[in-house]
Amino acid sequence: MAETADSSSGSVKNMWSYYFQKLLASVPLFLEGLWMTVLVSGLSLILGTLLGFCIGIARTSRFRLLRFFLSFYIDFMRGTPYLVQIFIVFFILPEWGLQLEAFSAAILSLTLYAGAYICEIVASGIEAVPTGQREAAIASGLNWFHRMRFIILPQAMRTILPPLVGQYVLLVKDSSIVSVIGLTDITRVGWLTVQRIPEGLMVFGLVGILYFCVCYPLIRISNWCERRLAVQDFQI
Repeated sequence: MAETADSSSGSVKNMWSYYFQKLLASVPLFLEGLWMTVLVSGLSLILGTLLGFCIGIARTSRFRLLRFFLSFYIDFMRGTPYLVQIFIVFFILPEWGLQLEAFSAAILSLTLYAGAYICEIVASGIEAVPTGQREAAIASGLNWFHRMRFIILPQAMRTILPPLVGQYVLLVKDSSIVSVIGLTDITRVGWLTVQRIPEGLMVFGLVGILYFCVCYPLIRISNWCERRLAVQDFQI
């Protein structure tokens, strides 16, 4: 009986050792997936921030028709799953003549998705600027562009920055969904690997560690921004 138990224990150890060696052999593929995740997330982050700031500023304008269309876009993007949105971009747009590769579809869908959330962050930050600051800027003879550049946005950034960095973390995690259209990111590499190494905890444990390595610096930056702004507010 003892020999049988020892044999079974040794068999399990050998199996785990074998899986671990195969997982180590797959590390270069995981690093390629990590690069794809960073590339897609980084480009979408930059483009989404530009889009979010533009429509966030426009959302605070006096043009009701513009605000109506922007509200529809934001409500649709925030009210539907990102999975549905990427399917629309990758599968539905070709029916209308816009054929996109998986990489381009991922960038476009993530940019539109991130832009809707960043827009709300920016609009809230702008609206949080005291009305007296706006009135003082108008009384000083500054035009709209100069008011935004020199008065409103510098103050709004104090409110915008912490949640903005937090949204970046969510964007990186949401980028895992692009694997459903065939883009070889970390998540897709994990699914491909687990078919050869039937030990999900080991494989997706590595996937989680890689995502954590990408998100953790952003989390630390977000925490630093919150502490920094809190100290400045206390000094004021």
